[in-house]
Amino acid sequence: MSDHHDMPAHVGAEFFTRTDFWARFHHGVCTVRGVNLHYVAGGEGEPVLLIPGWPQSWYAWRYLMVQLAAAGRRVIALDPRGMGESDAPRGDYDQQTVAAEVHEFAVASGLLTDGPIDLVGHDVGSWIAYACASDWPQDFRSLTVMDALIPGLSTPRSDLDAAEANLRSWHFAFNRLDDLPEILISGKESAFLTWLFRAKTLRGWTIAPEDIAVYARQLAAPGALAAASAYYQAAFSPAGVAANQRRAETRLQLPVLALGAERGVGDGIVKAMAGLAHRVSGGVIAGAGHYLPEEAPGRLADELTAFWSLSDAGA
Repeated sequence: MSDHHDMPAHVGAEFFTRTDFWARFHHGVCTVRGVNLHYVAGGEGEPVLLIPGWPQSWYAWRYLMVQLAAAGRRVIALDPRGMGESDAPRGDYDQQTVAAEVHEFAVASGLLTDGPIDLVGHDVGSWIAYACASDWPQDFRSLTVMDALIPGLSTPRSDLDAAEANLRSWHFAFNRLDDLPEILISGKESAFLTWLFRAKTLRGWTIAPEDIAVYARQLAAPGALAAASAYYQAAFSPAGVAANQRRAETRLQLPVLALGAERGVGDGIVKAMAGLAHRVSGGVIAGAGHYLPEEAPGRLADELTAFWSLSDAGA
């Protein structure tokens, strides 16, 4: 799964200019349970809902959004609570709460008017997307998860040496600590993100300094760092693990596409989802690191459109 057309032709501010992005997409806000959820949407056709991961936002999908809209899809990139431009309230960041908010967002924004929709998640967004598909199966006709392992249901790669394994997984413990991430990262968001993206990518140039500035601003927003920790704390708590184990008792009926990164979870995501759903396809994106939506948007667009076509055909 590798192709030289994977990568964006333009990055940073030039990407938005060359694609005339803001003539094709618009910002929106939907209030759900008192929480203002931000999204960016555009295109016409059958809707697809994109959910980002840590420490990112809707912005991570920018390259893919243009390609999916050009392929005839209505594209909605959502910032769940605590991410991007959405509110970051103190309180619950367990997957049941967040999935319920995604459901209510889909209802309130009219995405379900014509029936179930396609759902795509990356990283923590894959945790959320799995919970959505399990808790609200009537809302979704397909699920795509990217470079993530589902807390309590899958295990890290065992084929890496200790140094590489630590480089890829240190944040799972770090983000579960009280207060320390805020103490160490606050005021240094740009330096932190620059290091993180360099460490976890193979095509780091696809996340330009202007892009890091966007993520840094969002991560510096009130409550954002605390929310990031809350996601990890809730997901790996005994209650969070038990909730996923209960979800796993009923295998998903909808088709699932699972994509891992060469410098990421590899085929672990395919193996994990094979035990959680009846119809699973996917593989590994070669030559790309963890941030697949930015490092390989062309390949993702191809994989998604082919997957949706097969799903429509009942394959």
